[in-house]
Amino acid sequence: MALAREAAFPGATRIFEEGGEADRFWVIRSGTVALDVHVPGRGQAVVETIGRGALLGWSWLCPPRRWHLGAETRGPVRAWEFDAAAVRGLCSERPELGLALVTVVAETIGDRLRATRTRLLDLYGPPGSPGNGTGP
Repeated sequence: MALAREAAFPGATRIFEEGGEADRFWVIRSGTVALDVHVPGRGQAVVETIGRGALLGWSWLCPPRRWHLGAETRGPVRAWEFDAAAVRGLCSERPELGLALVTVVAETIGDRLRATRTRLLDLYGPPGSPGNGTGP
């Protein structure tokens, strides 16, 4: 927490864009953030909405350190913000911290991939297919 700083975002604020430089991350303290993916010809598709206690941003950990999704607040959001380079440096100095952090980030990546897959099936899967909301 010594590396954290308080951050606040008003509603309807783009926190980051898919493909942009991932140089920080947040832990949400209050409010909600919609995670979205750009769908060519259709714009942004929300794949998940996260809230209090959630990790916002994992792309900072692995090269090329570019955001895999976009993020926009759904209302006012308060969060702890972390500088990614400083956290990576601390993890290099303290491997046990690095392992614990990588484990949390890996869980987050898995959750986000499952949510994205489910949402995209809902939006674009063939009618009647599992996950698109039109099947039995």
